[in-house]
Amino acid sequence: MKLLTIIGARPQFIKAAPFSEEYRKNNEEVLIHTGQHYDANMSDIFFDELGIPKPDYNLGVGSGSHGKQTASMLEGIEEIILKEKPDGLLVYGDTNSTLAGALAASKLHIPVYHVEAGLRSYNKLMPEEQNRILTDHISDMLLCPTQTAVDNLKKEGITAGVVNTGDIMYDTVLRNIDIANEKYSKGLWFDEIVRENGEISKISENEYYLATIHRAENTDNPEKLSNIFKAFSELDKPVLLPLHPRTKKLIENLEVGMKNIIVIKPVGYLLMLYLTSNAYMVVTDSGGLQKEAYFLKTPCTTLRDQTEWVETLENSWNVLSKIDVKEIKSKVQRELTCLQHPQPKSFGEGNAALKICEAIVNGGKINE
Repeated sequence: MKLLTIIGARPQFIKAAPFSEEYRKNNEEVLIHTGQHYDANMSDIFFDELGIPKPDYNLGVGSGSHGKQTASMLEGIEEIILKEKPDGLLVYGDTNSTLAGALAASKLHIPVYHVEAGLRSYNKLMPEEQNRILTDHISDMLLCPTQTAVDNLKKEGITAGVVNTGDIMYDTVLRNIDIANEKYSKGLWFDEIVRENGEISKISENEYYLATIHRAENTDNPEKLSNIFKAFSELDKPVLLPLHPRTKKLIENLEVGMKNIIVIKPVGYLLMLYLTSNAYMVVTDSGGLQKEAYFLKTPCTTLRDQTEWVETLENSWNVLSKIDVKEIKSKVQRELTCLQHPQPKSFGEGNAALKICEAIVNGGKINE
């Protein structure tokens, strides 16, 4: 079975690694990189570290408005579909790459397989929410990471082609955490950060907050962005902040204090995994990092009003915070009662890649 797979952003590279390895054992996969994330630290390093096959096509779309970016991808993907004539097209998550791939295939009557289907934040102001809803409603097979996602689709009248496979990011974490620990447990992670970023203050395991900020709802609002940085500067532990290139440009125009904040360039998957595992807490607006923190049993504070990963909120492993200085500080510096509670197996057993392959090849059936 010949499958055309669309990737374009960091979270999709992480999901693609275990799937491509499993699928290519018995089937043909053609990989398209849209170029949505094109910075070497946001793209190339993930292919190297995770052993992802070299893309067969790279559209090189780069940054731009949502309309321009999606249109360029749609045009490029359509041409490749007509050339390759695949049996199906697979998309991951909720980016512009996801929507463009699904639209291109659907209009050419090519079956669409959506990995991470059924997620909902119920905030349509988020471009990710728009992308995931539209993609779900034109997909032929909806490969859900949790039972909550299955239930969300049922509420919208989608029951055909729905399969609960578990979360494929959990596969990747389990496959790589020991590798990350072996590589960085001797303090080499700090040396690598210093090499990349110049002289910075020494930080110790479990004595720092690991933060990422990239969602437009936070970065495109100067007041929110200022509040986030003000709160970070007043926390009781240093904040290690791998800064997205887009966010870095935005804060240069703001008068924000950087006290207590250690800004570094984006890091590779293995180092990010290690930093997440050894942080006192993760503070983020990223959906993927919320889950990775949960998988690694690191408490998390999410700088959003809602999350599509509601399972992480159980027992306060993850807590939502409004973008208010006082509330951010209160939520981040909360008592960590979550450490006293076990985590339910809401995201499967770490074999989602196998289940997704089985579902695609067997018409929605998986071996229990």
